[in-house]
Amino acid sequence: MGITKSQIFTSSQNNLAVIFKVLGHPARIAILQYISKQQSCICNDIVEEIGLAQATISQHLKELKKIDLIQGEIEGKKMCYCINIKQWNIVKNQLDFFFNTTKQNCC
Repeated sequence: MGITKSQIFTSSQNNLAVIFKVLGHPARIAILQYISKQQSCICNDIVEEIGLAQATISQHLKELKKIDLIQGEIEGKKMCYCINIKQWNIVKNQLDFFFNTTKQNCC
């Protein structure tokens, strides 16, 4: 069996690609911006704030949870979300390292 294309890249490169893919949708950026500005977990007001259908918001939340940028807790019949600060800082450091290791270019 041949190798997959992702196997020829480092785990760091593959990890960054996953992060960029998840962050590559404006709705997910809007959701993260909204959640990150809140003082407590967010339950139902994401739909009203972002302006997308509940099912669409749920799908975007699922993608953000895949890379652990948000975490959810069950409160009664609702799922409430907040930023996973530990993972947030890990991703921030990975992005900082990626952008800060670029050499000055002659062009």
